[in-house]
Amino acid sequence: MDGQKTALAAAFHAGERDAQERAGVRAQMERVGAAVLRGYMPEQHREFFPLLPTLFAGAQDGEGRLWASMLCGRPGFIRSPDPVSLRIDARFDAHDPLAAALSPGAQVGLLGLQFETRRRNRANGSIVAVDDAGFAFALRQSFGNCPKYIQKRELRVPGALPAPLPDRSGGALLPPAALALIARADTFFIATAAEAAAGTAHGVDVSHRGGRPGFVQAAASGDLSWPDFQGNNFFNTIGNLLADGRAGLLFIDFEQGHLLQLSGHAEVVWRGAEVDAFPGAKRLLRFRTLRHVLRPHALPLRWTLVEPSPHLDATGAWR
Repeated sequence: MDGQKTALAAAFHAGERDAQERAGVRAQMERVGAAVLRGYMPEQHREFFPLLPTLFAGAQDGEGRLWASMLCGRPGFIRSPDPVSLRIDARFDAHDPLAAALSPGAQVGLLGLQFETRRRNRANGSIVAVDDAGFAFALRQSFGNCPKYIQKRELRVPGALPAPLPDRSGGALLPPAALALIARADTFFIATAAEAAAGTAHGVDVSHRGGRPGFVQAAASGDLSWPDFQGNNFFNTIGNLLADGRAGLLFIDFEQGHLLQLSGHAEVVWRGAEVDAFPGAKRLLRFRTLRHVLRPHALPLRWTLVEPSPHLDATGAWR
């Protein structure tokens, strides 16, 4: 393990270092990164993943587009045979843009998030084997995240669920149902990558974003924007966007089970009137959709909102 810790001491790639420099936290994060970023999962992470009924994922499709998605199963469908491996007994639905992405060697970012406790842990790495039941994952980078901006939700066991409807896929233009889902969202997930970056920080990452409903603004053209609040200063997402620019977004209707997936490119607005318009914002992100998939009732689980994140009290409302 000591060798793995040493190898990750300089785990931030050039894009992340650039973002940290712009934010004035570069020296601080060099020390933090060496202590927090690991090339293995500590025991508490290995015990955490098997508790989850969901797993969030980011990867690219066969044409190089990035997508964020999620896998579902009974608790225990994720397990850790050893500190550098995960076994996931689930596959992406046939209608998911990542259905064909499960192949040995594929770079994947994984995020375990427990809405009831606001706990989340990251695992970035690659697929090493695939079979009919799922896939085996080799970990390259592991770290925990603070619970900021996570809305507390309670998983409920639904009765009879409506059957999934045919997915509606297309290019940049977003239909009214997609715009309505985004407008009421208080949570989404973003997949990014740093394909050109070398070393342990290379690969795909998936991250959580939270805010008050309305914090993501969207137009029918497929252009989205949202404020970026104070986080852990790792700048994994923003650093990847500076290095690469591709992104995939996942929006969830937690009560109805609809899923909306967008793939495109994003950029960072560091300062100016657009940033100042959002109380509490440190930056603004703009996203341009290239492809979208709306999958009504695709999610077999449902959650009830229990408590918005208390960290949102200072972030305003933008409906």
